[in-house]
Amino acid sequence: MSNRKHLQTEGDINLSDARKRWSEKITDKETQSALDRDAQVFVHQALSSPCLDVLERSDGVHVQNLQGKHYLDFHGNNVHQLGYNNSYVIERVKAQLDTLAFCPRRFTNRPAIALAERLVALTGHALTRVLFAPGGTSAIGMALKIARFYTGKYKTLAMYDSFHGASMDSIALGGEYVFQQGLGPLMSGSVHVPPVDSYRGMWYDRAAADGDMAYADYLEYVIQKEGDIGVLVVETVRSTVVHVHSKAYWKRVREICDTYNVLLVLDEIPIGMGRTGKMFAYQHAEIQPDILVLGKGLGAGIMPLAAVICREELNVASSISLGHFTHEKSPLGAAAALAALDFMEENDILEQVNVMGDYFGSRLEELKANYAIVGDVRGVGLLWAVELVKDRKTKEKNNAAAELVLYACLERGLSLKVSDGNVLSLYPPLVISKVELDQAVSILDSVLLAVTTDQLF
Repeated sequence: MSNRKHLQTEGDINLSDARKRWSEKITDKETQSALDRDAQVFVHQALSSPCLDVLERSDGVHVQNLQGKHYLDFHGNNVHQLGYNNSYVIERVKAQLDTLAFCPRRFTNRPAIALAERLVALTGHALTRVLFAPGGTSAIGMALKIARFYTGKYKTLAMYDSFHGASMDSIALGGEYVFQQGLGPLMSGSVHVPPVDSYRGMWYDRAAADGDMAYADYLEYVIQKEGDIGVLVVETVRSTVVHVHSKAYWKRVREICDTYNVLLVLDEIPIGMGRTGKMFAYQHAEIQPDILVLGKGLGAGIMPLAAVICREELNVASSISLGHFTHEKSPLGAAAALAALDFMEENDILEQVNVMGDYFGSRLEELKANYAIVGDVRGVGLLWAVELVKDRKTKEKNNAAAELVLYACLERGLSLKVSDGNVLSLYPPLVISKVELDQAVSILDSVLLAVTTDQLF
């Protein structure tokens, strides 16, 4: 039972009564057959198999199941930045497929070189060295190796409730118990501090004016007391619950890292590539990381691809293998990423994100004004969160309502994520139109009305 309680922080678990009711409503024989086959052949794991539905195709901001039902996808695992089935990207990948689909590790290729140079340029050449990996988890592992080798210090610092991947080293670094439970001893030296939470002020009792700075002060205190901390790994914006930190906080964190010789690694795997309205989220804060980690949208929703981009001074580990991945310099992955960057530039996607983000935020604020169950709305660009509470004064989480909202939205054709038990995480594709945003908000509005008036069932 205790494990079940920890899983409930995600909301989208496949073990709850709500998921059971959802599954019982599936009457299409072809869909049920596919789900049964899936459940019989894949290893079961929390938050995955048994699965929710069976997809047939996707296009733009929609995914479609076997019965032809469309979901507006405001989840997408954050790989769908440029929409599904983006013909611009697909044609470029097809062309690469005809010439060089795979590059053995001892060789290089021009697409991979071009992509590395492009990413360096996008950082303003503040970061000058690049490594590619097949996924974000692997990229985090490389960043940890670089930090340990460079600093000579083995301890890591990260936030409770953070997620930086699902391998044994990354779950030790991250702070979500749901990914650690039952696995025994993890990587030693993994230190955690409370995440910045300006809405709840979870652990400190200082005046609101202190805001994020109390968290920065505590972070410095832990670094002083622990010793041997070589790296701080943190999401520039916490993607699941969307906590946007102040510039003052980030400047203070940068100063702390410099003072104590701690490398600052910014995990932008889910939020880089324009989701916040700038190419990289740290550009809002006007700081520079020592290492930047990208993934998910980098592969344009077609190829799994991640990257580590670091300062020139960190290019000191030539005597060890930091990655050594079979698909280390994938020409297909590089072609997809280069096409994505070209598409973003040619279609002014960053401006689109800022315009649509402002509009989306205003529509969500309307929901907050209309429903007392909405305790907070926060976001930047096209990364938004709606926090559901039982009471705005106490800010008590309303996990039960969040799960009801999730499945009711799915029934009406809107796919979203529930995070931390009570937060509706909303990540639409960056190419979404005003009409499509309105459709999603209309669905959410109708569901909130049904939940708050006990008319859902």
